[in-house]
Amino acid sequence: MENKFFSEVKNNFGFGCMRLPMRKDGEVDTQEFCKMADAFIAQGFNYFDTAHGYISGKSELAIKECVSKRFKRDSFILTDKLTEPYFKTQDDIKPFFYSQLEACGVEYFDFYLAHALTQEVYPKFVKCNAFKVLGELKAEGKIRHVGFSFHDSPELLEKILKENPEVEVVQLQINYVDFEDSGVQGKRCYEICEKYNKPVIVMEPVKGGGLVNLPDSAKKIFDSLNGGSYASYAIRFAASFPKIFMVLSGMGSMEMMNDNLSFMKDFKPLSDAEFEAVWKVRDILNGMGGIPCTACRYCTDGCPKKILIPDLFSDYNAKTVFNDWNSGMYYGIHTTSNGKASDCIKCGKCEKACPQHLQIRELLKKVSKVFE
Repeated sequence: MENKFFSEVKNNFGFGCMRLPMRKDGEVDTQEFCKMADAFIAQGFNYFDTAHGYISGKSELAIKECVSKRFKRDSFILTDKLTEPYFKTQDDIKPFFYSQLEACGVEYFDFYLAHALTQEVYPKFVKCNAFKVLGELKAEGKIRHVGFSFHDSPELLEKILKENPEVEVVQLQINYVDFEDSGVQGKRCYEICEKYNKPVIVMEPVKGGGLVNLPDSAKKIFDSLNGGSYASYAIRFAASFPKIFMVLSGMGSMEMMNDNLSFMKDFKPLSDAEFEAVWKVRDILNGMGGIPCTACRYCTDGCPKKILIPDLFSDYNAKTVFNDWNSGMYYGIHTTSNGKASDCIKCGKCEKACPQHLQIRELLKKVSKVFE
């Protein structure tokens, strides 16, 4: 099935490569990733999404080994991104871009996005004429479509679209828990994209896996519909709006992929009854007080105490929301060779990097109180 916005793209579901199958030694399981890429393309999908910082630089290299070297270039669509920490001046952008082409083993990117724009980051892109440079790369045939990914207010989103009308796509965080959340404001941001006629790529539709590991009260609501995995309702929710061009899913196993493909191969928007169930589940989750971390791991790279912040937040949610008796054991595992929550020196680097705008320093205090 061709995509309704871009004819070269098949279907409306993409392979997000921020989370890939991993080996115990911390390296990407390329053998498993190859099998998953084979299945993905064989079942009629072709969109892969990566960025230089994903899996500490290993995602792009895995794309090269498992996709670019094994498939003809016109059989897959590849998206990469220009991320703020990797350039300081305008002159840095093109060398970084060409290093990404080399890392991925391709001669061009189908989509290339200014990455994770916020009130703090966007001025640097303006100062460095980043969109002008991306336009030049597009004119040279090195980029087919230019866009940006976004984590901030609807007002800033509208400002960026007004100042950069050449942008073709916008990547937003959309899931049923965050859709009307006052921090993420997924619905209002989506409506801005509708206003400016920009197709939307969805990231975090399953909220870093949080919408799969549901409490029993939420599971009962979906189970009463007599069909569909918990992930299916989250992903189909994100794909059910008219301007959604692509929904990404970070799939770490063949089992996860097979489930996702089973309901996205012949995609059907949510019915009225399914929407009603989704809103009921959202209300349950919002009333449970968990930490809304999506495990993007942007916060961990610069942490001077090497605290595995997303893992500790996951342990906290498992303990406080889902009453998981194993959470204490996992907290011990996550802090054996890395910092504990109480080791935080409150430097604030993590909060500057967090797309969810979480008050991480205060939240780590809560984690410490529960586990230490």
